[in-house]
Amino acid sequence: MTTAGRTSWREATVLEVVEANAHARILTLSVPGWEGSLPGQHVDIRLTAEDGYQAVRSYSLGLAGEGSTLEIGVDEVPDGEVSPYLVRDVAPGDSLEVLGPLGGYFVWRESDPSPVQLIAGGSGIVPLRAMVRSRLAAATAQPFRLLVSVRTPQDAIYRDELESVPGGGGVDVTWAYTREAPASWAGHVGRLTAEALDAAVWPVADDPVVYVCGPTGFVEFVAHELVARGHSPRRIKTERFGGI
Repeated sequence: MTTAGRTSWREATVLEVVEANAHARILTLSVPGWEGSLPGQHVDIRLTAEDGYQAVRSYSLGLAGEGSTLEIGVDEVPDGEVSPYLVRDVAPGDSLEVLGPLGGYFVWRESDPSPVQLIAGGSGIVPLRAMVRSRLAAATAQPFRLLVSVRTPQDAIYRDELESVPGGGGVDVTWAYTREAPASWAGHVGRLTAEALDAAVWPVADDPVVYVCGPTGFVEFVAHELVARGHSPRRIKTERFGGI
């Protein structure tokens, strides 16, 4: 399996398009010669218009491991150059250009024995889901905690899968809702708070490695609060996104 990205573009064929929510899709791609990826890596997708104009955007991989297929999660930004096409128009059989896998910093390696804290805002769940699936597949002993902040239950990408993750297998999942919660929800509804982080995140004494992914404002808030509570900045890995 490779840990460094390819420097040349390759053609990918869309195998499957699955609705993740009303504004997001999960795309499965076939890429001949794909060497595999590490959990947390991403790819660049390039679209070329008829007039030759090209747009390139980065998307996290929702699966890691070996094989010739890869999976990306795309949340639509209405005025974006790439995401509206990938969410609304792309279909099985279509071709895309792919560069990668990319990234060696925001990755989880099963050889690291540290407790792991994952914190996702919205579609920031995609690379963290790859980490969860890799941890379960490896059946290693590192305890995982995942905190997912979404607007509503309907907005949650991979919701059904994450709700069935076995806590007894060493992976605990906590939800936070910013606008609307399930009818049975008794917790706070609103923007993620410092108190919610205190309740869901590993204590400083456990010295976890923390992965935070989401919109820029979300990531900055979470990282600031974690450092304020004593977590080492060197143990906090962040990945943020804007309009795509």
